[in-house]
Amino acid sequence: MKKGIIRPLVICIFSNQDYILVAEGYDNLKNQFYYRPIGGGIEYGELSSQALIREVNEEIGQEINNLKYLGTIENIFTYNGDIGHEIVMVYDAEFVDGLVYRTNSFLGIENDGTTFKLFWKTLSEFEKGELKLVPENLMTLIREK
Repeated sequence: MKKGIIRPLVICIFSNQDYILVAEGYDNLKNQFYYRPIGGGIEYGELSSQALIREVNEEIGQEINNLKYLGTIENIFTYNGDIGHEIVMVYDAEFVDGLVYRTNSFLGIENDGTTFKLFWKTLSEFEKGELKLVPENLMTLIREK
């Protein structure tokens, strides 16, 4: 996270019945886990849909199709004590390989080689507040889709 920079991001809601695919993160200062759909940064000259296809392929080696734009969320947040600001474009899409929907959890990899865990979590876990879904207000877009 770069200070003083507004980051353009794209994320995707991959659904499987009442489940969505999310990456697990942890805020050390808040001592709290949070969950976010996969995606990443939009590069200069790249459409958000192209960035999503690229990011999903880079992070988990999967092809996607049937992209549908759901909306945009402006997200101002605190992570590990630093303030972040993002403009997040949100899509819905499907995996070409149906095996992904039958895998409960697996690892993804960032550009720097860092791995992260991905899980299928139920929407009710987020709605009841048992788990924290980010960015804020994402559940509103999910309900509207």
